[in-house]
Amino acid sequence: MPKHYRPAGKKKEGNAAKYITRSRALRVLQVPLPLFRKMCIYKGVFPREPKKKVQGNHQTYYHMKDIMFLQHEKLIDVFRDIRVHDRKVKKAKAKKQMELAIRLMNRKPSYTLDRLIKERYPQFVDALRDLDDCLTMVHLFAALPALDREKIPVERIHKCRRLSHEWQAYISRTHKLRKTFVSVKGIYYQVEIGGQKITWLTPHATQQVLTDDVDYNVMLTFLEFYETLLEFVNLQLYTAINVSYPPILDPELEALAADLYALSRHFDANKTATTLTSSQNGVSTETGEKDNENDESELRLAQLQHQLPYNEPGALMHLMKDDDLEDEDDEETKDCKSLFKDFKFYLSREVPRESLLFIIPAFGGVVSWEGDGSPLKESDQSITHQIVDRPTQGHIFLSRDYVQPQWVFDCVNARLLLPTEAYMVGRVPPPHLSPFVDNEAEGYVPEYAETIKRLQAAATKEVLPLPGVGKDDIADPQNLLVEGVINRAEANEAAEKNRKMQVRMKQYHEELNLELKGAPNATALTQNVDDRETTKQDNGATTKPAGEDQSADPSLVGMSRKKRGLYEAIQISKKRSEAKTNLLKERKKKLKMSEETKK
Repeated sequence: MPKHYRPAGKKKEGNAAKYITRSRALRVLQVPLPLFRKMCIYKGVFPREPKKKVQGNHQTYYHMKDIMFLQHEKLIDVFRDIRVHDRKVKKAKAKKQMELAIRLMNRKPSYTLDRLIKERYPQFVDALRDLDDCLTMVHLFAALPALDREKIPVERIHKCRRLSHEWQAYISRTHKLRKTFVSVKGIYYQVEIGGQKITWLTPHATQQVLTDDVDYNVMLTFLEFYETLLEFVNLQLYTAINVSYPPILDPELEALAADLYALSRHFDANKTATTLTSSQNGVSTETGEKDNENDESELRLAQLQHQLPYNEPGALMHLMKDDDLEDEDDEETKDCKSLFKDFKFYLSREVPRESLLFIIPAFGGVVSWEGDGSPLKESDQSITHQIVDRPTQGHIFLSRDYVQPQWVFDCVNARLLLPTEAYMVGRVPPPHLSPFVDNEAEGYVPEYAETIKRLQAAATKEVLPLPGVGKDDIADPQNLLVEGVINRAEANEAAEKNRKMQVRMKQYHEELNLELKGAPNATALTQNVDDRETTKQDNGATTKPAGEDQSADPSLVGMSRKKRGLYEAIQISKKRSEAKTNLLKERKKKLKMSEETKK
């Protein structure tokens, strides 16, 4: 009898019943492979890895419950109807029945993904958690060219661009941007909405080349779902701040590619309409009908985009000055709102305009650019900073600072107005440090990061320790006694408390180590450990023999093979990070030595 023999009629159990291969799932659902992939993307179904692959290692497995979940989806019937409809249209064109083909094309079955969005994201927080890939995909297609051979229509590119600008306009108006970093891949942004940190990547404003090794059908399926998701998120966010959605843009500004500026005017129109509505509600009933008619006419005029002043200075940076909204802002949002306050920037034509139009208003600044539709002209004397990226300038104004674009990004990450001398035109700027890297955890702190830290401490009037001195040394009772902060009695009492705390912490760690090693009574053996340590201090510290292996440690001996392998992998990664840190330190030391020799 074979090892895996199963009597006829017996029910399957285990992995054979829980998992199903992709080829078998296609037969169960009676759909082709492209439609199966599309439904898996829409419903969030992904392959599984069973512990035991019954049909072989070369198969792709899915959970049986997921396939049953797809089997009851109504969209499968809609896609079948669309497939039948396409065949009818193709048949009518082949028979040269153009009138029938036109009638059929006008009655093509349609579908929406609204129900799937509500099904996959029952709460708004769930949608925010899954927004990273969505924003990256939408911003990527907003920068791609439209190609017929890849089935990327112009309407799809315009929709992605509109959605991305609506998202950026909300972030810029509510000051939710927290971090930004310029890399070779593109520009990284991180915002914080509803307690959720959202990070996405925006490609550089250059000509994008589409390669042939990418399946654009799969990417377009993801994009279709992400567009619907981002529309729902934008609707919820705009409704939360009492702004109508979708926004109605100024056609003149939209034709000039100033979409963010046009969206800011839409925010201003809604703000004016809200103010007029609230003032109208406060009017008493004793006023005449003429006053009500005037208020209604002003409200209608405010809602029309073309009635707003075309060259209104700083329209992009006008904030909602509701006292309730300002009270709800946290401390970090207030700091971001006032970073570039009372500053006016002018962008030259060679700098990344869309990125700076997004970042500068998000931190309270007023921005203008070279070209039509700009709120300020280059000759305006109220401009405080001009962002340039070329060594020579045609005309220089002495009333403003000329800085490189990196100064804006570094100021945003440092939450501080950095000195502009290092970012002047023609100079090599300081290294652009990533805010997503924890230098303390990596073990290497760049020199410019220490400079920024000292500037931040000076701005907040924080006392930093000297090199080689920790923060614990600053709070030492003896140091406080010397500085005259506390008297001698308080210093002695604080020193005694610190000594007792250190003794207790040492005893706790020793007992914990003994318990990990499998000692029967850790508390009773603590005294013996202290005696052995005293003996080692008298006779000299003993070192481990060279041939002793780590496996001699009782804690490693008791580990399973899986945990031991995980522990060894952690140790290897630590050694690699230490080697990388040492290499950076050596390079820094050699660089300093070379600079000293040149001097």
